[in-house]
Amino acid sequence: MSTASTRLPEGRYGRSSDERADRKLKVAGAVLGAVLLALVGYFAYHYVAQNEISAQVITFQTSDDAVKVHLEVHKDSGAEGYCTLRSQAEDGAEVGRADFRFTGSATRIDKVVTLRTTAKGTTAELLGCHAD
Repeated sequence: MSTASTRLPEGRYGRSSDERADRKLKVAGAVLGAVLLALVGYFAYHYVAQNEISAQVITFQTSDDAVKVHLEVHKDSGAEGYCTLRSQAEDGAEVGRADFRFTGSATRIDKVVTLRTTAKGTTAELLGCHAD
C-alpha cells in the first residue's frame, strides 16, 4: 500500500506559511540592515566632521626622566581642546601620560612639549585629540 500525500496541490490555495515567513524575514533583515548602515554612517560622520582638533608627532627626544615631543596641531580657528600623549619603556610598560591643551585663534600650531616619565621612555605616542 502506498501512503496518501498530505501536500496540497501546487498553486491552488495561495502561498504556504513557509513562503510568508521567508518574506517577512527578508523584509525584517533588509530593515535592520538599513538601520545598521544608517547608524554606522551617522557615527562616522560625527567622528570625522565634529573632530575640530587633529595632531601628529613630528619628532621626539628621550631622556632618563622626560620625553620632548614636537607636535603639529591643526584645529579650527577658536577651537579649544587637548591632545593626550603617552610614552612607554622598552618592555612596553607605560612610563608617562599627559594631556596638553591648545587654545587660541591659530589654526596650525607647532609646539614642543615635555612629557615627564617615571623611567626612560623609548616612545612618544599620540593617543588622540579632543575638542572641549
